[in-house]
Amino acid sequence: MPVTKIPAGLRELMSTFPRAGRVEWIGVRPATRMPMQVLQRVDAIEGRGLAGDRTAEKSRPGNARQVTLIQAEHMAAVAKLLQRADIDPALTRRNIVVSGINLLSLKGHRFRIGDALLEMTGECHPCSLMESLLGPGGYNAMRGHGGINARILESGRVTLGAEVIALPETIEQTA
Repeated sequence: MPVTKIPAGLRELMSTFPRAGRVEWIGVRPATRMPMQVLQRVDAIEGRGLAGDRTAEKSRPGNARQVTLIQAEHMAAVAKLLQRADIDPALTRRNIVVSGINLLSLKGHRFRIGDALLEMTGECHPCSLMESLLGPGGYNAMRGHGGINARILESGRVTLGAEVIALPETIEQTA
């Protein structure tokens, strides 16, 4: 695949992160359609996923969806779209809720979350389950707000309150 060339000025803007994000919530799902288990901390396992999550247990090394992340700010938007005060993070079926950093801006960057090193592998689009978990309109409310998928490049511990830090160097993007 061809490599997309990003002009130097735009590359500099895309590599500027004024502040770190923060881990607000952590959850794993031991099996498909099982309730999320809310955690204070979790071990991210290189090439697999989060300890105790079904993805880590069945994942092939290199799987692009080892961890799912969603922004707290987007959860607030989804709640407003559904005319609710808030949304239980477990209902989104995402592993980690972060605040203070635009997850989509991590495209092309590696990032640290706690002690672990990750890279964004794509957007995490909602599935039809959102309609039953969030109620009527849940699927459409989550569209564009579903967060990202990531791969774990280096094992480490992730805890509530841990920083989410984008690393300034970029990864070459393929078209």
